[in-house]
Amino acid sequence: MSILEALKREKIIAILRNVSEKNLDETAKALNRGGIRLIEVTMNSEGALQAINRWKSLFSNEMIIGAGTVLNLQMAKEAISAGADFLITPNLDEEVVSYSIDQGVVIWPGVMTPSEMVRAWEAGAEAIKLFPAGLLGIDYIKDVKGPLDSIPIIATGGVNLQNIKTFLEAGVLGVGLGSSLVDKKLIEENRFDDLTNLARKYVTAVNQESSRL
Repeated sequence: MSILEALKREKIIAILRNVSEKNLDETAKALNRGGIRLIEVTMNSEGALQAINRWKSLFSNEMIIGAGTVLNLQMAKEAISAGADFLITPNLDEEVVSYSIDQGVVIWPGVMTPSEMVRAWEAGAEAIKLFPAGLLGIDYIKDVKGPLDSIPIIATGGVNLQNIKTFLEAGVLGVGLGSSLVDKKLIEENRFDDLTNLARKYVTAVNQESSRL
């Protein structure tokens, strides 16, 4: 199964941004226990590259490990060298897209406008990250999917437990979940069982929506 197919099935990418380095592993384990199968650690997080490298062994075939906030070619090279299965960027940089594809690594670049979506698609991206999805809104997604329905969209920013089903109903391939799932308060208080339960709620919501669709 390709990573894109895995995302289509799982729907959720957990985003770990600025989680304390000492809590990265326990956070990833808690999310894994909750049923999360795609996870990214952002490159502006302390210990990101080391975490990617560790998780490749720690989770073996249980999780698909990605690098987020990949801003430039150097970051892409570092993330791929660390073993990232996929890259996610907040911006569209065709050089980064081309390099990742040449290296056989999946990349989902961040875009906002229809023009950027088409540029990313023509550069070879299999899907795009629409950011900030919460600010742009559901109607925006529905509107752009009219003429650009062949481009898979990952909605990131502003997605939470209350609106995730609405985003999926709008036709997005998947969602990126940061603080709404990776709850910093739970992590800082070492409430990893609660984090696992929160992850399960998201997975349940996604499974219910997938079966309905």
